[in-house]
Amino acid sequence: MEKTYSVVFYSKPVVDSVKKMKDLLKSKIEWYNSCNSEAHITICEFKIEESQLDSIRQKLIKICDTFTPSQVYLDHFGSYENAGAFFIAPNEESKNNLKPIMKKIHETLKSLQLKKSDDPHMSIGRRLTPENLKIAFELFTTIALQFECNEIVLREFDPKVKQFFVIDAIPFGSNPEPEFVQGSLF
Repeated sequence: MEKTYSVVFYSKPVVDSVKKMKDLLKSKIEWYNSCNSEAHITICEFKIEESQLDSIRQKLIKICDTFTPSQVYLDHFGSYENAGAFFIAPNEESKNNLKPIMKKIHETLKSLQLKKSDDPHMSIGRRLTPENLKIAFELFTTIALQFECNEIVLREFDPKVKQFFVIDAIPFGSNPEPEFVQGSLF
């Protein structure tokens, strides 16, 4: 059976902090897209047959072994006005650490039809009206969250509750791939 999966950066302490923000925004503007989803930074989303999942998991384990953990600092808010998205963004250094990981995961899963995210961000709300975006920017002016990015999380979409839930966490191994050096026979 075909199912929808996503690969994300995820931190339980950050989830709890962002939930309070989402609940506050919901109290001001009522229900909105993403108000019930747990905070995360999306890397990609895809649909595959459930029988393919172990093969995908093995590819992710192999690439994650090459990644080194780093601190991620989420220090400002932003929006994608065309999508009505309001989000928490990482600082430049954190963004520069996350982007190569995202790119390598995209390359690793390139055989799949991916919905990719190339810009690391943590959504608070999506498909907000311009008025509700304005309310979000008025409610939230400063942010200082951080977490150790030392794994990626694989999630499965539950069509009944219309939410993703965590099915696996794949740790970083801090084993960078050795550079291939052309040897000489003589």
